[in-house]
Amino acid sequence: MTGRSRHRPSIRAIRGVAAVAIFPIHDEAGDAHPAGPTPRIAEVPPRWYESGVSGRVRILVAKPGLDGHDRGVKIIARALRDAGFEVIYTGLHQTPEMIVAAALDEDVDAIGLSSMSGAHNTLVPRICRLLAEKKAGDIVVFAGGIIPELDQARLTEAGVKAVFGPGTSTEAVVSWVREHVTPRTA
Repeated sequence: MTGRSRHRPSIRAIRGVAAVAIFPIHDEAGDAHPAGPTPRIAEVPPRWYESGVSGRVRILVAKPGLDGHDRGVKIIARALRDAGFEVIYTGLHQTPEMIVAAALDEDVDAIGLSSMSGAHNTLVPRICRLLAEKKAGDIVVFAGGIIPELDQARLTEAGVKAVFGPGTSTEAVVSWVREHVTPRTA
């Protein structure tokens, strides 16, 4: 036996595994039931198309500045996507100009900004000013990350509608977006 052949995986057929899904069991009335216990289905929150809102909410999620901590923003982006929103993630190291250009190009309804490095006092107000200059002040801006309470008031004055701090649940962010963001009119 050579060195290469001794580590080859053996392929074995396991019979009957897919049969449950393909060939359900029928009861006396002729109704089909899958074999085994009935799977539990989690309650799913209403999707955008079930809420009566005409159109799908589009959200741009961005990391302004040189901040390289992206785990939280990716978790929020995924939670928003899973809740039925269309999410565009621009990635790391975005300038305010790049974020606003992407928001306009993508015709988004909201921008979610993540700041962990302390540059929020400069970059986030600049994004709000650029949106106003481009006649896009109706795009809802919200932020999250490590933003001290003293800075939150400054961001609110600049036009940020909500600031989410460390420990905020994804459900709280999704709930806030559902309540405060609707598709923009053309």
